[in-house]
Amino acid sequence: MRALRIDPDATVTDIHLPEPDAQSAIREHVGSPDAVDQGAYHRRAVLHIHGTGRQVGLPQNLAAWALASAWRGIALYPLAGTIVVTGRTATGDVTALDDDLVQHAKAVTQTVRETLAQWRSRPPASNEAAISELLAYAAHDVTHSQ
Repeated sequence: MRALRIDPDATVTDIHLPEPDAQSAIREHVGSPDAVDQGAYHRRAVLHIHGTGRQVGLPQNLAAWALASAWRGIALYPLAGTIVVTGRTATGDVTALDDDLVQHAKAVTQTVRETLAQWRSRPPASNEAAISELLAYAAHDVTHSQ
């Protein structure tokens, strides 16, 4: 089953999850032996998130946050650690990720990497400005990467 792995450094990797034991493979990818939260920020996708990632000090995942926020249409709470993105059926089951959603994720992660690189020489005026800038870029990517 096709899925994506988004790491805190904004890299995105195509992964294949085994059909009969996808949950075990997801736990391995996010680095959590038992606590994996599921966030449904898009009706056809699920983000699988380390259940205690923020509490144990995993690095923030700006790329996954920007993608989830763009899909939801609002700035969400911070996400931490490696995140796996799968598809989601109408009944809520995990399935392969659709091509258009893969394109969304790849476009947003690329934009986050480029924006972070630009901020090294031209930092945003404030955290609020940074959030607004990333969300605007991510929303544009999701709208135009169809």
